[in-house]
Amino acid sequence: MPDIYVAKDKKAKEPTKKAPSPQSEKESVTERLKTQKPAHSFASLIIRPQKINFETQEAKEKLVLLARRHLFTNVKWFLLVLVLLILPFFVFQFLPDFLNTARFRPLLFLFWYLATFSFAFEQFLKWFFNVNIITDERVIDIDFPSLLYRDISSTKIEMIQDISVKTGGFIRSLLNYGDVHIQTAGEQREFVFEAIPHPERVIEILNQLIEEEEKEKMEGRTR
Repeated sequence: MPDIYVAKDKKAKEPTKKAPSPQSEKESVTERLKTQKPAHSFASLIIRPQKINFETQEAKEKLVLLARRHLFTNVKWFLLVLVLLILPFFVFQFLPDFLNTARFRPLLFLFWYLATFSFAFEQFLKWFFNVNIITDERVIDIDFPSLLYRDISSTKIEMIQDISVKTGGFIRSLLNYGDVHIQTAGEQREFVFEAIPHPERVIEILNQLIEEEEKEKMEGRTR
């Protein structure tokens, strides 16, 4: 007759933990991010961007992340453009009579709207092309202060000394975007990723790249 009071062997039913496979440990950060859902080209944060290259990219250099200012930061100039579009219908009524004729009025409208659309297009280009790029080797900051001037700064991953994030205000907290500050030991002491979405995710990826760089140094491997 079986003894119903004998305690069951709990150790026998405990699931055995699988040791991490050597292959998963050797995977680089870029390889681990392959499962990331691809984002469209107009997204403010693109992890593992596809079909995107930049001028100073090296042959074996892989893009890990591309970030630009959060889409919400365009609201100010977008609202201004809307006001400029309807403003002529009110302002032009107070023009002198010789300018308010059938001859000059269409020219005034044409000039006004050309200037308005030029302003909107310039603001869009600044938002779209002012980007921060992280590769498996470098951090690159590309700025276009104007359409005719470009400023590109970069630093090696191994030169990064400290990373911090600054967020503040209701809108930033609600939409989850902020500034990532990267302190380096290079010529340019600080890189700032302004108003980018999910700054904690960006810091996490940067820390992974730093750890990967340190591990490669310890193992005597070079890229």
